Order: sequence, then C-alpha cells, then structure tokens
Amino acid sequence: MNQGERLEAIKHYLTEHDSIQIEKVCDMFQVSKDTARRDLVRLENNNQIIRTRGGAMRSPIVREIASYHERLKKLTDAHKQIGKMAAAEIEKDDRIILDASTTVQTCAIALSEKECTVVTNSIHQADVLAPFPSVTVHLVGGQLHKSHLYMYGVEACHSLSRFFVNKAFIGVVGISNNGITVAHDEDAAMKKQMIRQAEEVFVLADHTKFGKTDFVKIADFREIDCIITDQAVEAKLMHQLINQGVKVMVI
Repeated sequence: MNQGERLEAIKHYLTEHDSIQIEKVCDMFQVSKDTARRDLVRLENNNQIIRTRGGAMRSPIVREIASYHERLKKLTDAHKQIGKMAAAEIEKDDRIILDASTTVQTCAIALSEKECTVVTNSIHQADVLAPFPSVTVHLVGGQLHKSHLYMYGVEACHSLSRFFVNKAFIGVVGISNNGITVAHDEDAAMKKQMIRQAEEVFVLADHTKFGKTDFVKIADFREIDCIITDQAVEAKLMHQLINQGVKVMVI
C-alpha cells in the first residue's frame, strides 16, 4: 500500500474514531513508526488532522454553537437533575464559580435556598441568581460575547484571577482520552482560568459528551475533581478517570 492509500485509510478511520495512535497506524499497514509519523505529518500539513502526543486526532469542523436560547430549549429533565446534584454539593458560605454553559444554569436555578457567593462571567447566570436573597453575585468584566452573553478576553481572565473559590462548576463539549475539551478558544481561556481559581472543580456533562474530542483542550483529568452526569460511563474511560482521581457521580 502506497502513502496515498494509507492516508485515505487513516482519514477514514478518523471518521469513526476520535483519535489514532502511532501503534495503530503501524498495525494497520505493517509499517515502521517512522513511516507512520511521516504519514501523520503529511496529513497535518494538509490540515486534515491534529497531531497529538503519540498519535493524532481528527481535525474538527469549525462550527457555530447554537445560540444560548436554542440550547436552553434542548435541556432535558436529566440536565435539570445534573444541576440539582451539583447544587447539593454547595455548602453554606461556599464561594463558587459558575461558567456560562446551559447545563451549569440548571445548577444556578437550584440555588434559590442556598447561602453562597457566586462568581460568574455569564449575564444569564447573574440574571437567574439576582432574585435569590442569600446569594451574592460577582459578575466579572471583559469583552461581551453578543450571541451568548458572556464575558471573555484578557480583561475577563484578569478580573477572574482576583477571586479564589471553594468550587467551580463548568460545562464542556467533550470528555475523552484526550482530556476535557470545548469548541472555542475564548471559552477555553475562561474555563482554564476558572479551574486555576478553584479548590475543587466539577464538570457537568450529560452522556453525549463522553467519547468526544472537540477543538480546544482545557484540562487533563487530573485537573478536575468530579464529573456529574446522567448515565454510567464506558468502562475503559471510567478506569482512566478513577486512575486520575476523578469522582464520577451519576444522577
């Protein structure tokens, strides 16, 4: 099999899998590791894959995320239960961070009886929390994302860096052996800063996020403490999470 045929086969493999390892390329085509690496370099130079340590992942299709209100309409009872379980982890006088994701908004809604302080970059979360008398809200400054109504950018990250909290609650797009990923750089920068500011990090994600890798990595498993989800996690990935000290809570 010549290189062109191998490249097509690798691309086909990546239409059905999130990633491929060097060893897998060697096994598929009975070639050396050097040849496998050259194949991956060729695909990367053509912007068809993204090389990773020990292999590669498919190049994501750049896309617009559905508007915040459209995503809110798709929230299910399972999302609401995830939010309630997350809210149950918040203790009296906790200082917490809530990101701008719709799943995390279900946690915000469940805070009506809590006594806590919330830091957020989301106008939506602040609006939900404003009527709750025992919740103090700090809305960080920065550049406004007009479609999704959250703050981002250098100023927002700097504003966020002033706050140290007990817990951070974040939503993500993908959880896979490549780590925790989201779709866009500006969102990723904010979530990374949130992770740095928190003693404990909770990821809120329904079962559709598992096994997926999106464009920007925000954390390795060892950087988070707990995932709250709606269904049991596939055994191999669950083993990785446990080995990295991640607690998985299922509603």
